[in-house]
Amino acid sequence: MSLLARLAPHLPYVRRYARALTGDQTTGDHYVRVALEALAAGERVLDPNLTPRVALYHVFHAIWCSSGAQLEGPADDDPAADDTTRRLMRIAPRSRQAFLLTALEGFTPSEAAQILGADFAEVEKLISEAQAEIDAELATDVLIIEDEPVIAADIEALVKELGHSVVDIAATRTEAIDAVARKTPGLVLADIQLADGSSGIDAVKDILARFDVPVIFITAFPERLLTGERPEPTFLITKPFQPETVKAAIGQALFFHPRKASRQAA
Repeated sequence: MSLLARLAPHLPYVRRYARALTGDQTTGDHYVRVALEALAAGERVLDPNLTPRVALYHVFHAIWCSSGAQLEGPADDDPAADDTTRRLMRIAPRSRQAFLLTALEGFTPSEAAQILGADFAEVEKLISEAQAEIDAELATDVLIIEDEPVIAADIEALVKELGHSVVDIAATRTEAIDAVARKTPGLVLADIQLADGSSGIDAVKDILARFDVPVIFITAFPERLLTGERPEPTFLITKPFQPETVKAAIGQALFFHPRKASRQAA
C-alpha cells in the first residue's frame, strides 16, 4: 500500500488538529503539508511500531515543534479569532497539545504520549494543567437534572470542585424548566430517566429551544440516545461514572461550545 493510501483516511483529522493547535487554518495546513513533503522525500519516516494515525501525528509534531511552537503569536491580537481559538492559544503549547490530542482527536493518554515523545505521567500532568486553566477561565452556573439524591450530590461536589456554581438540582422535567426560568445556566448535566417518569431528553429539548447552552448527558441508559435516528449528544457519560471522566467532559463541553459560557448575574 502506498504512503498516500495509508495516510489518506487520517489527513482530514490531522488538518483539523493542526488548525486548532496553531489557531489558524492557513498556518495549520502549511505544517501538515511540510510534514507530508518530509515523508514523501524520505526526510521523515513513519514509526513502524506505531499505528499509521499515531505515527502521522508524531511526524507532524516533530515538524511543528522544530519551529511552529516558537513562532506562534498571541491569538488575542487577531480580530478574526473566535473565543475557542483565543482560549486555546492562551494555554501553554505543550499542555495545549496534550489537551487537543485527547479532547479533540480522541487519542488515549498513552497514544498522546507516543505522539509527543513523552511518558504517560507527563501527559497526564499536561492534561491536568490544561484542564485547570480551562476550568478557571470558564467558571459558570450549572443545572443538574438528576432524580437520585446520592448521585446528584456526587455530581454537585464534582461541579463545585471545578469552581462552578450549582444553580439548582431538578428531579423532573417540570422542575428543570422551572429552574431555567429562574436563572439561565451556562451548562446542563442531565440524566435521562427522571423521578416522575418524565424524560431528561425532553427537558433538555425544552431548554435548548430557548437557550444556547452545552449539555452533558449522564445516564445508565445510553442506548436511548445512541440510536442513529436523530442527532446524538456530543457528551454522553455512562453510569456508573468515573469522577475524572465527568470533570474532563465539563471542561471540554464549556471549552468547545461556540458561545463562551459566563457566570450569570444573580
